[in-house]
Amino acid sequence: MAQRTEPAGLKLRLAAAQRLKAVLAGEHFSPLGAADLADGRDRALANRLITTALRRHGQIDAMLADLLEKGLPPRSGSFESVLRLSLAQLVFLPDLGAHSALFLAVEALKRDNKARHLTGLMNAVLRRAQANSARYGLMDDALLLPQPLAEGWSQAYGAEAVAQFAHALVEGAPLDLTLRDEDLELIEALGAEPLMADSVRLESRDRPVEALPGYDEGRWWVQDAASAIPARLLGLEAGRSVLDLCAAPGGKTAQLAKAGYKVTALDSDAGRLDRLRQNMARLGYAPKVIEADAANFDPATPFDGVLLDAPCSATGTFRRHPEVLWNRSARDIASRVSLQQALLANAFRCLAPGGVLIYCVCSLEQAEGEGQVNWALDALPGLELWAITSRDMAGLEQAVTERGLVRTHPAMTPGHGNAGMDGFFVARFRRTR
Repeated sequence: MAQRTEPAGLKLRLAAAQRLKAVLAGEHFSPLGAADLADGRDRALANRLITTALRRHGQIDAMLADLLEKGLPPRSGSFESVLRLSLAQLVFLPDLGAHSALFLAVEALKRDNKARHLTGLMNAVLRRAQANSARYGLMDDALLLPQPLAEGWSQAYGAEAVAQFAHALVEGAPLDLTLRDEDLELIEALGAEPLMADSVRLESRDRPVEALPGYDEGRWWVQDAASAIPARLLGLEAGRSVLDLCAAPGGKTAQLAKAGYKVTALDSDAGRLDRLRQNMARLGYAPKVIEADAANFDPATPFDGVLLDAPCSATGTFRRHPEVLWNRSARDIASRVSLQQALLANAFRCLAPGGVLIYCVCSLEQAEGEGQVNWALDALPGLELWAITSRDMAGLEQAVTERGLVRTHPAMTPGHGNAGMDGFFVARFRRTR
């Protein structure tokens, strides 16, 4: 008997549905790799479907409410993830064609024992969606952001900025690099645009990172322009000892080494530290690397500087990780606030009198930023705020607050242009005793 041939495109649809299902359950999104789909074109298409479904999650929620009178069926396996991918294709990726969206959705459910009884519902829902695709394509951009986050951000940053956040979510993020050395020829070879300090931006991402000029020689590393700000603000002399807490995968560690500091990089995740070591080897830097818990690390000798890039809600990274918008709750943020305070307290203990502490988070939540400054100044006697000035932030002066803190968000761009940047918060302190 002849072996049954799988329909073209089904394998990538199944892989995409499986990955999206995991993200909907709360996992962090990582793009499908060669181990998931060997064919590079299939892989690119599958990742495009997933990221579109994630970026348009709020609008797809509105479609589901309109299309499913009884809501999503319970205990339905891959039904939701397959449906979201197909709606993303029908409404937002019309160049992929409508027929494959319907056909492959049904075929995918046939391979899922928990969802195969729903093929009729899937077909009916997608045909209704196809008939209404023009209307769905005109949905309000306000649906793109969860209402509680959008309301809080409007109060903090203004309604106009939040409207730009929605646009940034759909557009995604360009590729920012930090250069090891000032190199105009390399910038030209990369086709990059200088931003501020040693950050450059590539608007086009038509090649894998590893294929870009200078990668093998360690002449740059990937780092969003906002993420590159904190390490520049230490203001210490070369040769001073600096502790990089929660250091992996090492972008800030590389900056500290480049500045000439004697760097100790600490992280509790062995796998992420392996990645840090690989990155440092490629770049030619050799920091001291320690696997330990940043909340209770007790150094024999205190450091002249401590940089704490604390674990956070990561809402400022939604251009790359749109799932954070929907996988974060008030309880999640509250638990991170508690962890950040424990880390701040130990960072203070690791700091020598006269030393400098940089606290930063890739979050847009004021509880994780400005609120933590208030807590630290009240809870840690001997710690004072060292205000960041516009001179410290040449090229992005608008990010400096009246209090001398740094607050970036996706409606800001360093230098010229309009491609935005991650949401980041930075505070600088001194230990007086």
